[in-house]
Amino acid sequence: MIRGDGMQILKGYVFRMYPTENQEELINKTIGCSRFIYNHFLDDKIKEYKKTGKSKTAYDQIKLIPSLSKEKPWLKEVDSCALRNSLFNLEDAYKRFFNGNGYPRFKAKGVHESYKTNNIKSTYKGNNYNSIKLDLKNKTITLPKLKEVKIRGYRNKEVIPGEVKSAVIKKDAGKYYVSVLIEEELIRPSFVPKSIIGIDLGIKDLIVTSFNEKIENTIKLNTKRMVGLQRGLARCKKGSKNRYKMKLKIQRLYQKIRNARKHMIHDITNKLINENDIIVTEDLDVKSMQKNHYVAKGLNENPISEIIRILKYKANWNNKKLIQIDRYYPSSQICNVCNYQNKEVKDLSIRNWKCPVCHTEHERDYNAAVNIMFKGLEKYMLYLEQSI
Repeated sequence: MIRGDGMQILKGYVFRMYPTENQEELINKTIGCSRFIYNHFLDDKIKEYKKTGKSKTAYDQIKLIPSLSKEKPWLKEVDSCALRNSLFNLEDAYKRFFNGNGYPRFKAKGVHESYKTNNIKSTYKGNNYNSIKLDLKNKTITLPKLKEVKIRGYRNKEVIPGEVKSAVIKKDAGKYYVSVLIEEELIRPSFVPKSIIGIDLGIKDLIVTSFNEKIENTIKLNTKRMVGLQRGLARCKKGSKNRYKMKLKIQRLYQKIRNARKHMIHDITNKLINENDIIVTEDLDVKSMQKNHYVAKGLNENPISEIIRILKYKANWNNKKLIQIDRYYPSSQICNVCNYQNKEVKDLSIRNWKCPVCHTEHERDYNAAVNIMFKGLEKYMLYLEQSI
């Protein structure tokens, strides 16, 4: 048993927005200005580093926005928080670069169109002011510069308890969305586990559990449809209305697949969290696995990293435990009955094998899931011993 506690957690709530024409124009203008600030100061960083070997921090660059706004007066028309946040995004891009990711790129129009704004609070003259206000009863959200915007989502909720921290406004395939980040208090009771499950995340089947339940990836990319649309786009004249319409069709197809995949992942993770107290999985190095061209296509279609990411925060929210075992543990090779290790099973083409010691017949992924569960239980028992 692990003693309960209270903690603050951050939760994101996504709503579809229905802006007026004027609000839509201002959203697009803010996205454009945020992109301009990002690109302008990325160029500034590159030039300064070439000259001096140093570059300004995000806070140093923020101080330059007022003087730049005098040269470009249209920057004053949009939310100033959005401009500042684009510079924090630039700094994060550089941090990721130093951690081994690619060098920051200039942002192109029509790609990842969004901006972030923060909730500014004030108690001036005794009034509690918040720059972002979420009103689920009247289905509106108040945002800086935009004022009240109609929204849709979370019909079963009238109030979301907690403090609004920020909002990300996004344009995707011609539609508008807002993701609101809310800080909530989570009271967790004592953790007394009653059930455990091991899951093997794979390529052939998305998930195989230690109860021999197989979960397939039901959402596949419609390759023929996508190829047809891409060919249609290639035939369209650049800058034409037909090209814009074709681009929108491609974006909407991708959006449809993304939404269906997201819905599938949430259904799977909700089931695993609701039915089990401890979930055990391998700590997979998906990036390295993608370098193997034999499994790369399957990994791209099976959202393994996303499943693990969502399981982590849902386990935290629901007072459950996600245990990840060593990625080098040979779960597929070990007989879950007598612990004999068959090194021939390293070959991924071997889907079934018979243990030469105890003569148990194994199905590769189910055997791996059972071994993952036992290894996770062993790790949890060791953790309990050390915490006494």
